[in-house]
Amino acid sequence: METAPPYVARALAPAAGALRILTWNINSVRLRLKVLVKLAKYARPDVICLQETKTPDDSFPAKALAKAGFPHQAFHGDKGYNGVAILSRHPIARRDRRFWAGKEDSRHVAAEIEVGELGGGPGRSASIELHNVYVPAGGDVPDPGANPKFAHKLKFLEELGSGTVIAPAKTTRVLVGDLNVAPYENDVWSHKQLLKVVSHTPVETDLLQRALASLDWVDAVRHLHPEPQRIYTWWSYRNRDWKVGDRGRRLDHVWVSPDLGARVKQVHVLRPCRDWRLCSDHVPVVADIAL
Repeated sequence: METAPPYVARALAPAAGALRILTWNINSVRLRLKVLVKLAKYARPDVICLQETKTPDDSFPAKALAKAGFPHQAFHGDKGYNGVAILSRHPIARRDRRFWAGKEDSRHVAAEIEVGELGGGPGRSASIELHNVYVPAGGDVPDPGANPKFAHKLKFLEELGSGTVIAPAKTTRVLVGDLNVAPYENDVWSHKQLLKVVSHTPVETDLLQRALASLDWVDAVRHLHPEPQRIYTWWSYRNRDWKVGDRGRRLDHVWVSPDLGARVKQVHVLRPCRDWRLCSDHVPVVADIAL
């Protein structure tokens, strides 16, 4: 019998006393609303972060998601493209949305999540600052001079590590999202063949590593499942059977501030969701953080 890699979820029981955060590029929240509700029951997250919601704020299915158990919400969307959302079972004390790389598009939303008893028992206030980020895909040509989309992506990644948008602070923080970069050799199905393919070019991976180091972020997935374990979260729709050849990339990330590094108890890549009806080309990633 084939044994599943340790990062692939089989039993989805959250770690005791932990906050479970799920991140997923949903590729249209209205199209996949029923899938999202199913996912919430399957994975049992406390907080859901979505990218590519593809809907303006006045059309976001807020009531349906509140009914599904996530009454506290922060979202920022555009019609037909981009869009990010944070859905929480815990109260949200503060919401924020920021613009990157000189464009007023919906690629970032932040919230201060009040975790209450998870943070130390009754009567103790505790919160985390949560950033949900959707980095531009960058088009197909890895040349910023010839491809404005790639130039936009590089500028975005530069700002991610510059401290100008997410400023340095001694704050308990989590950053999640579709960062559209697979930074390590075993984050892609073929390191050599993808070195000139957008998402794994050296200029992108170097910029992402600088961003990771800029605030001493801990890459939660690789913290628990280091190289050379192969880990993917995205498989192209162009592959009719995505499992044949397993040509994936790890584009979806969970980063935590240094004080949370040792508190990441579990990380799961929900690979089975790629076979669900109306699936996205990304699969969700969940992380359990003991607070």
